Amino acid sequence: MTAPSRTAGRQRPQRHLPLQVLLGFLVVYFLVPFWWVIVNSSKDAPGLFGGGNTLWFTDQIDYLGNLTKLFTYDGGIYGRWILNSTLYALAGGVGATILSVLAGYGFAKYRFAGRRFSFSVMLGALMVPSTALVIPTFIMFSGLGLTNTIWAVILPSLLNPFGVYLMHIYARDAVPEEILDAARVDGAGELRTFFRVAFPLMRPAVVTVLLLSAVASWNNYFLPLAMLSDNRLFPVTVGLGVWQGIASANNAGSTSLWSLIILGALVSVIPLIIAFFTLQRHWRGGLSVGGLR
Repeated sequence: MTAPSRTAGRQRPQRHLPLQVLLGFLVVYFLVPFWWVIVNSSKDAPGLFGGGNTLWFTDQIDYLGNLTKLFTYDGGIYGRWILNSTLYALAGGVGATILSVLAGYGFAKYRFAGRRFSFSVMLGALMVPSTALVIPTFIMFSGLGLTNTIWAVILPSLLNPFGVYLMHIYARDAVPEEILDAARVDGAGELRTFFRVAFPLMRPAVVTVLLLSAVASWNNYFLPLAMLSDNRLFPVTVGLGVWQGIASANNAGSTSLWSLIILGALVSVIPLIIAFFTLQRHWRGGLSVGGLR
């Protein structure tokens, strides 16, 4: 290696120094709130309001005791909220992913009457905030007698216009027409062509839509708040909101709900972290995996 090339190699990292500083700042910015939750989940009421350092632990670290209080308070209602959120996220995420994959693949690979108009309507739905649809959805479900049921949360979660759009773009670019035509020439039907040829090529996008849909269902707050009145059907987001209202009004008696709320927020994030690290390995891999089988 010549001297100029060695000099260029030493100077290259310096060009990216401002970007690295910016990324480091963003990492700190996003991790500090999470660290705050981890630290304060270990504290009791005196530790939270005693005026100590909010970003460091106190002498009394009692995660186990706080967890016991969290899952036993009010008859263990928090555990039911976690199960409800799991049900809503799985049903809504899987259902929305299936519909998005089928609709996106259909828009990308088939020509039918009204295709452009239907796709334009779907794109228009992306511009409508989901919160703006809560009241009309509530009126419609109230007329059907489905309010205060799990279906009032699951059924609206099945519609994911962004997932349809993402699958359309991905299927259009990642699934060559030549491969589909070759499968049809070999005698494969449309269903077999889809599951054996197209679906493996679309797997990274499918996992992405699944994760985004499940996270959106897990974090959904306004829809279940409007649809549900039975606290046994609440997801964890609405349940923690109810506890926060009770804690703010100081109606919890001798029990300090703030410690439970902070720890409950931390516990509610753990399934999302597990889902992310479990599914991220499916994003890697070549686009042609399975396409030549």
